[in-house]
Amino acid sequence: METIVVAEYGRRRVPGLEPSAADLAVAESEELAGRITLRWLRNGDLEIEAGPHVGVVDLDCASIRVQPKLAGSELGVLEMIDYAAGLRSLRELPLLWRLGTGLNLRDLVCLLLTRECDRLLRHGLRRDYLRREDALPVVRGRLLVERQVTRRFGMLDRLECRYDERSADILDNRLCGAALQFAARVAKDPDVRARARRLAADFSGVCALDGFDVRSAVERLVYHRANEHYRNAHRWARMLLEGSSFRDAGLNRTTHAFMVDMNKLFEDFVTRLLRDAFSGSGVSVQAQENLAGAIRGEGGGSYTEIRPDVLLVQGRGTNARRCSVDAKYKLYADKKVATSDLFQSFVYAQAAGGSSPTGFIVYASERDVPSRTVRLHRGDGGVAARVTYVAVNVPQVLASITARDGLFAELRDQIAARGNFADLGRAHGAAGGAVHMSLDVNPCVIGGCLSLSCGGD
Repeated sequence: METIVVAEYGRRRVPGLEPSAADLAVAESEELAGRITLRWLRNGDLEIEAGPHVGVVDLDCASIRVQPKLAGSELGVLEMIDYAAGLRSLRELPLLWRLGTGLNLRDLVCLLLTRECDRLLRHGLRRDYLRREDALPVVRGRLLVERQVTRRFGMLDRLECRYDERSADILDNRLCGAALQFAARVAKDPDVRARARRLAADFSGVCALDGFDVRSAVERLVYHRANEHYRNAHRWARMLLEGSSFRDAGLNRTTHAFMVDMNKLFEDFVTRLLRDAFSGSGVSVQAQENLAGAIRGEGGGSYTEIRPDVLLVQGRGTNARRCSVDAKYKLYADKKVATSDLFQSFVYAQAAGGSSPTGFIVYASERDVPSRTVRLHRGDGGVAARVTYVAVNVPQVLASITARDGLFAELRDQIAARGNFADLGRAHGAAGGAVHMSLDVNPCVIGGCLSLSCGGD
């Protein structure tokens, strides 16, 4: 099968393919259209238009691989996932770089899953007590007298019993086993596929995997001291099972498409960066916090919700200092912030309140870029709100702990200087501090009473 490589947000036209009826239906699928656009042209060419989703789509005639730009490689995407989720699964990163060279994103997830499951097997799979009911030759546990009388009256060769048995056929192991079986079917790399097949056989020997429902399993999954060491394996198993296929009702066929939404991943990545940056500073980092009552109708009730990606809060009650942070997986290093994103952040900043409403846009970049501030002015010339946009050099932050510490220091300094937050502290030796930059822009009147200006304050 031919592998077609497309860059994130890239376009490509591929001639010479012979699509099946299923491939033609996949191109029209609404579920896949939200991840990648496929168009079969009249001359038989396939036109591919990628967006912010990276990963793999398997067709009958080809396998489409969407590679990330900002993260540097598929392994860089996994580093972002690993850091955002707090997993620390990539503790053997040099080994993974060697093993994962040339693998697509799904195969890398399969590789990580097999390594975590192999650790579980070597440690010894967890067992727990399960309640069983069966007809046994001798009494075990509790004799079910009523059932014995109604089902086996006068027969003593078998006794109806209810008992507890310590077994490895539990949810923790079944989730891993089901993911390994799936990995053994879909992995392209022969070594990864063989490793997954061997481990799946080990798991299927101790637990039942037929008819496994991952959504139902996730709803019932609870972590505690006895199964905490399963968390990493479960994260990769869920990622593989939950995002790896969709079903075409018309053809009654399953298409495998493993894709990661970089918009959502970058939001989670920034949230984790902020939590680490403000750890121990007295600033609360609240993800997707609803600013209740910010927009109200005529009766005084809430008209609609406002949810910044992140809300930073210092203090409590009416005297608390607040500022909003909006994470944008967009390349704003060499261009102005989109008007819609800017207006959104101004609304967030003013809804958060304070004497000097301040919001932040944290965007992805592949290089270091000075921070910039845009101000919203009232008709009398006073400043109504400020929005500062700060770049995250994604490749550098992933590659270097020192760079990450430097970003922490810069974020703390930016919030302290522009958000009027006090006593945040600074990382010793980190290159923090606000970088000022003047920009010449034409003021833009909004509704006849507000205007925008750009500068370093």
